[in-house]
Order: sequence, then C-alpha cells, then structure tokens
Amino acid sequence: MAHFKKPEAGSWTEHLKIGTEPVSYEDSISPGHYERERDAIFRRTWLNVGRVEQLPKRGSYFTKELDAAGTSIIVARGMDDEVRAFHNVCRHRGNKLVWNDFPREETGGVCRQFTCKYHAWRYDLEGKLTFVQQEQEFFDLDKERYGLKGVQTDVWEGFVFVNLDDENTVPLREYLGEFAKGIEGYPFHKMTQAHKYRAEIGANWKLFIDAFAEFYHAPILHAGQYVSDEARKIQKYGYEALHYDIDGPHSMVSSWGGIAPPHDRSMVKPIEGALRSGLFGPWEFPDIGVSTDDLPPAINPTRDKRWGMDSFVFFPNFMLLIWRPNWVLTYHYWPTSYNTHVFEATCYFVPPENAFQRLQQELAVVSFKEYGLQDGNTLEATQAMLESRAVGEFPLNDQEVLLRHLHQTARQYVRDHEQRTA
Repeated sequence: MAHFKKPEAGSWTEHLKIGTEPVSYEDSISPGHYERERDAIFRRTWLNVGRVEQLPKRGSYFTKELDAAGTSIIVARGMDDEVRAFHNVCRHRGNKLVWNDFPREETGGVCRQFTCKYHAWRYDLEGKLTFVQQEQEFFDLDKERYGLKGVQTDVWEGFVFVNLDDENTVPLREYLGEFAKGIEGYPFHKMTQAHKYRAEIGANWKLFIDAFAEFYHAPILHAGQYVSDEARKIQKYGYEALHYDIDGPHSMVSSWGGIAPPHDRSMVKPIEGALRSGLFGPWEFPDIGVSTDDLPPAINPTRDKRWGMDSFVFFPNFMLLIWRPNWVLTYHYWPTSYNTHVFEATCYFVPPENAFQRLQQELAVVSFKEYGLQDGNTLEATQAMLESRAVGEFPLNDQEVLLRHLHQTARQYVRDHEQRTA
C-alpha cells in the first residue's frame, strides 16, 4: 500500500499553517451563521452554474435556482454568440420570467425571446425589453430602462460562472487563482458525454465537501464496495493522499490510485472484470490529445507515477475532479438552509464509440452514485448529532487538513463582510 511523502518540515497541516487544535462545527449548525454566509459568500463570490455545452447554439438557455443567494437566474447564449446571465424576474410586476409547470424547478431550451406568463412582456436574448402589452396604458414608459437585470458572467475552460455582487471588481480568473491557471489547457471540451444525478441532503453544505476532501473515511464507510481481501488491506494500511495544497480560499488534494487495469484482478468485482471498468473509470483510457506526462502543471503536481486523481475545491461550492483514466467529475453543493443542501454530481466522458464503452462509463457512474449515497446518509447522522451540541470540539488528523481550511475560509468571509458593512 503506497504512502504519501509529507513535507520535510512536519505534517501537511503544519506545513500549510492551518492550525492543529480541535475544531468547532458551530458554523454548520447555526441558523444565524448560515444567514450571514448567504450574504457574505453566496451573494458575493463567483459561482459555477454550468458548462457551455448546455448552450450549444444561439438562443439556448437554462435557468439555475440559487436558493442560498435568494434568486433564480437565466443563462443564455445571445444572437451575438455571447453567454450572459440575468436575474429571472420580469421588470413589470416581479413575476418569475422563465419556468414551465413548476415555478421552483429549473428548465432549459431554445428560444428567440423570453415572454412573461403573467402579462406577456417580452425580452430578447441580450436582455432588452422588446414588447409591452397595451403599452399605451403606461405613463411615460421608457422601455430602455426596463431590460432584464444582468448578472456578471464569465467562462473559464468551458465552465460558466456568475457573480451576483453588482460591486464586484475581481475578475473570474483572478478569483480562481493559481490552481485554475495551472489547469488551463486540459481538454474538457472533448468530454461531452455527461451523466448527472442530484440529491437533497439533510446536512450543512460544508459537511459534504468535508467528506470528499479526505480519504480517511473511505476504508471504513465504503468497505462494502470492495471485495473482502481488498477491504482488509485498505483498512489495515489506510488510504492517504500524495499531495495537499491551498491557494487563497481554494484547495486541492492529489491522490494515488486509478491505475487500470488493476494489478491484482482478485481485488475487483466480477462485473468490473467483465466490463473492464469500475470506480476509477474505464480501464482503457480514451485519447484526449494529451498524455499523462504532458498534463497541465496543476494536475498531478508532484508528477508521481502512482497518481490517479486530483480533486480541486474552488470556493465556495464547486469541486472539480480530474481522473487519470481521462474523465472528469464535478460536484456542486447548493445550500437550501443551515442543515440542508442540494448535491449535484456530473460525470464527463469522451463520447463512447460503441455500446460496450457506454456500459463501461455507466458502471463508473453508478459506482460513484453508490459512494455518494453512503456519504449522504452518513452526513445526515452527523448533522443530527452536531445539532445536539452534546460535544463542542472535535480533533482532526493530518489527512483532514483541507476540512480545517474550508471552515476557516468560510468563517473568514463572514467576518470580513461584517467588518466592511459595520
């Protein structure tokens, strides 16, 4: 069992100057603190809301419910081919502009204009008000003043981001920092086969990020996913990472594994052997135009031969996983209250060339879904007992360094915002 090499000067936690004392999870169980997070974080940082493949041609659009920010947005590709976002609200009486049968459900499609269901005001794809029903009944109405309210929008490597803060002056690439700069050039655009799933989780949004920022739990919680011999080996030796790093509010962990095919076939399940696929993805890597040795510098930063996957957390709620077998996984954690959130996961593959490759990809997808369900179920138990406040401090080990960083960062955003607005 491989072990990572810690920095020369002590542990990862000490090396990254995160602190080693026991931690409090009050920030995950306090309704008041959550309300402060909504204003300090989700209304003021860059949020990933989708990818350009969701807007394949001019007139394409989709909506996104941002409950933590108290709004809904429309993301659209205009007739000029530009991607824009708008608050999903009609300027006449405040009705939600784009929705189908259920106002709180997200939707998408293709159109030439947006028409309000209430009084038929119309807006073009650039947000301009183009038609007012019985316009002569209004008093000196200047349609130029009543276009859709825009939202700052930018695209990084095909990922669409928005910032709801009208006063934001930090460009997206500057906000995403060195990790994003070091990922640029990875061929995300070739991985257009997307498999998505969504779950409503009864736990604070940060607790689920915690679960995917460490591997300490994997040999125990997910033991049922391994054959017996493999489970015993992993439980005995543990499952540790190759590298941890932080850049401002963002963080990453680089892990070993993902070598395909596995060296010991007795450690895989029969279905995995038959399909030559599993948790780490298909064993045959598709050609993406870049070799493992020539990946952008932030991917497998140590250039370790055992490397299998990098997991990047772009604060606050976007997690990007790049896998050695040439596929990508994204997680999003959308808060709906202090103790609930919507978890979204999307697996991106190079489109399969035949039915066998499609089955290989779907096996990887359902394997991850099972892992996610195990985590989500456990986190609801965690949330329940944290809220009991029977215990107030908890020790974290060196593998849990990124948990410390996430909670410290979220609390600092709240403190900084409160100081600015005092």
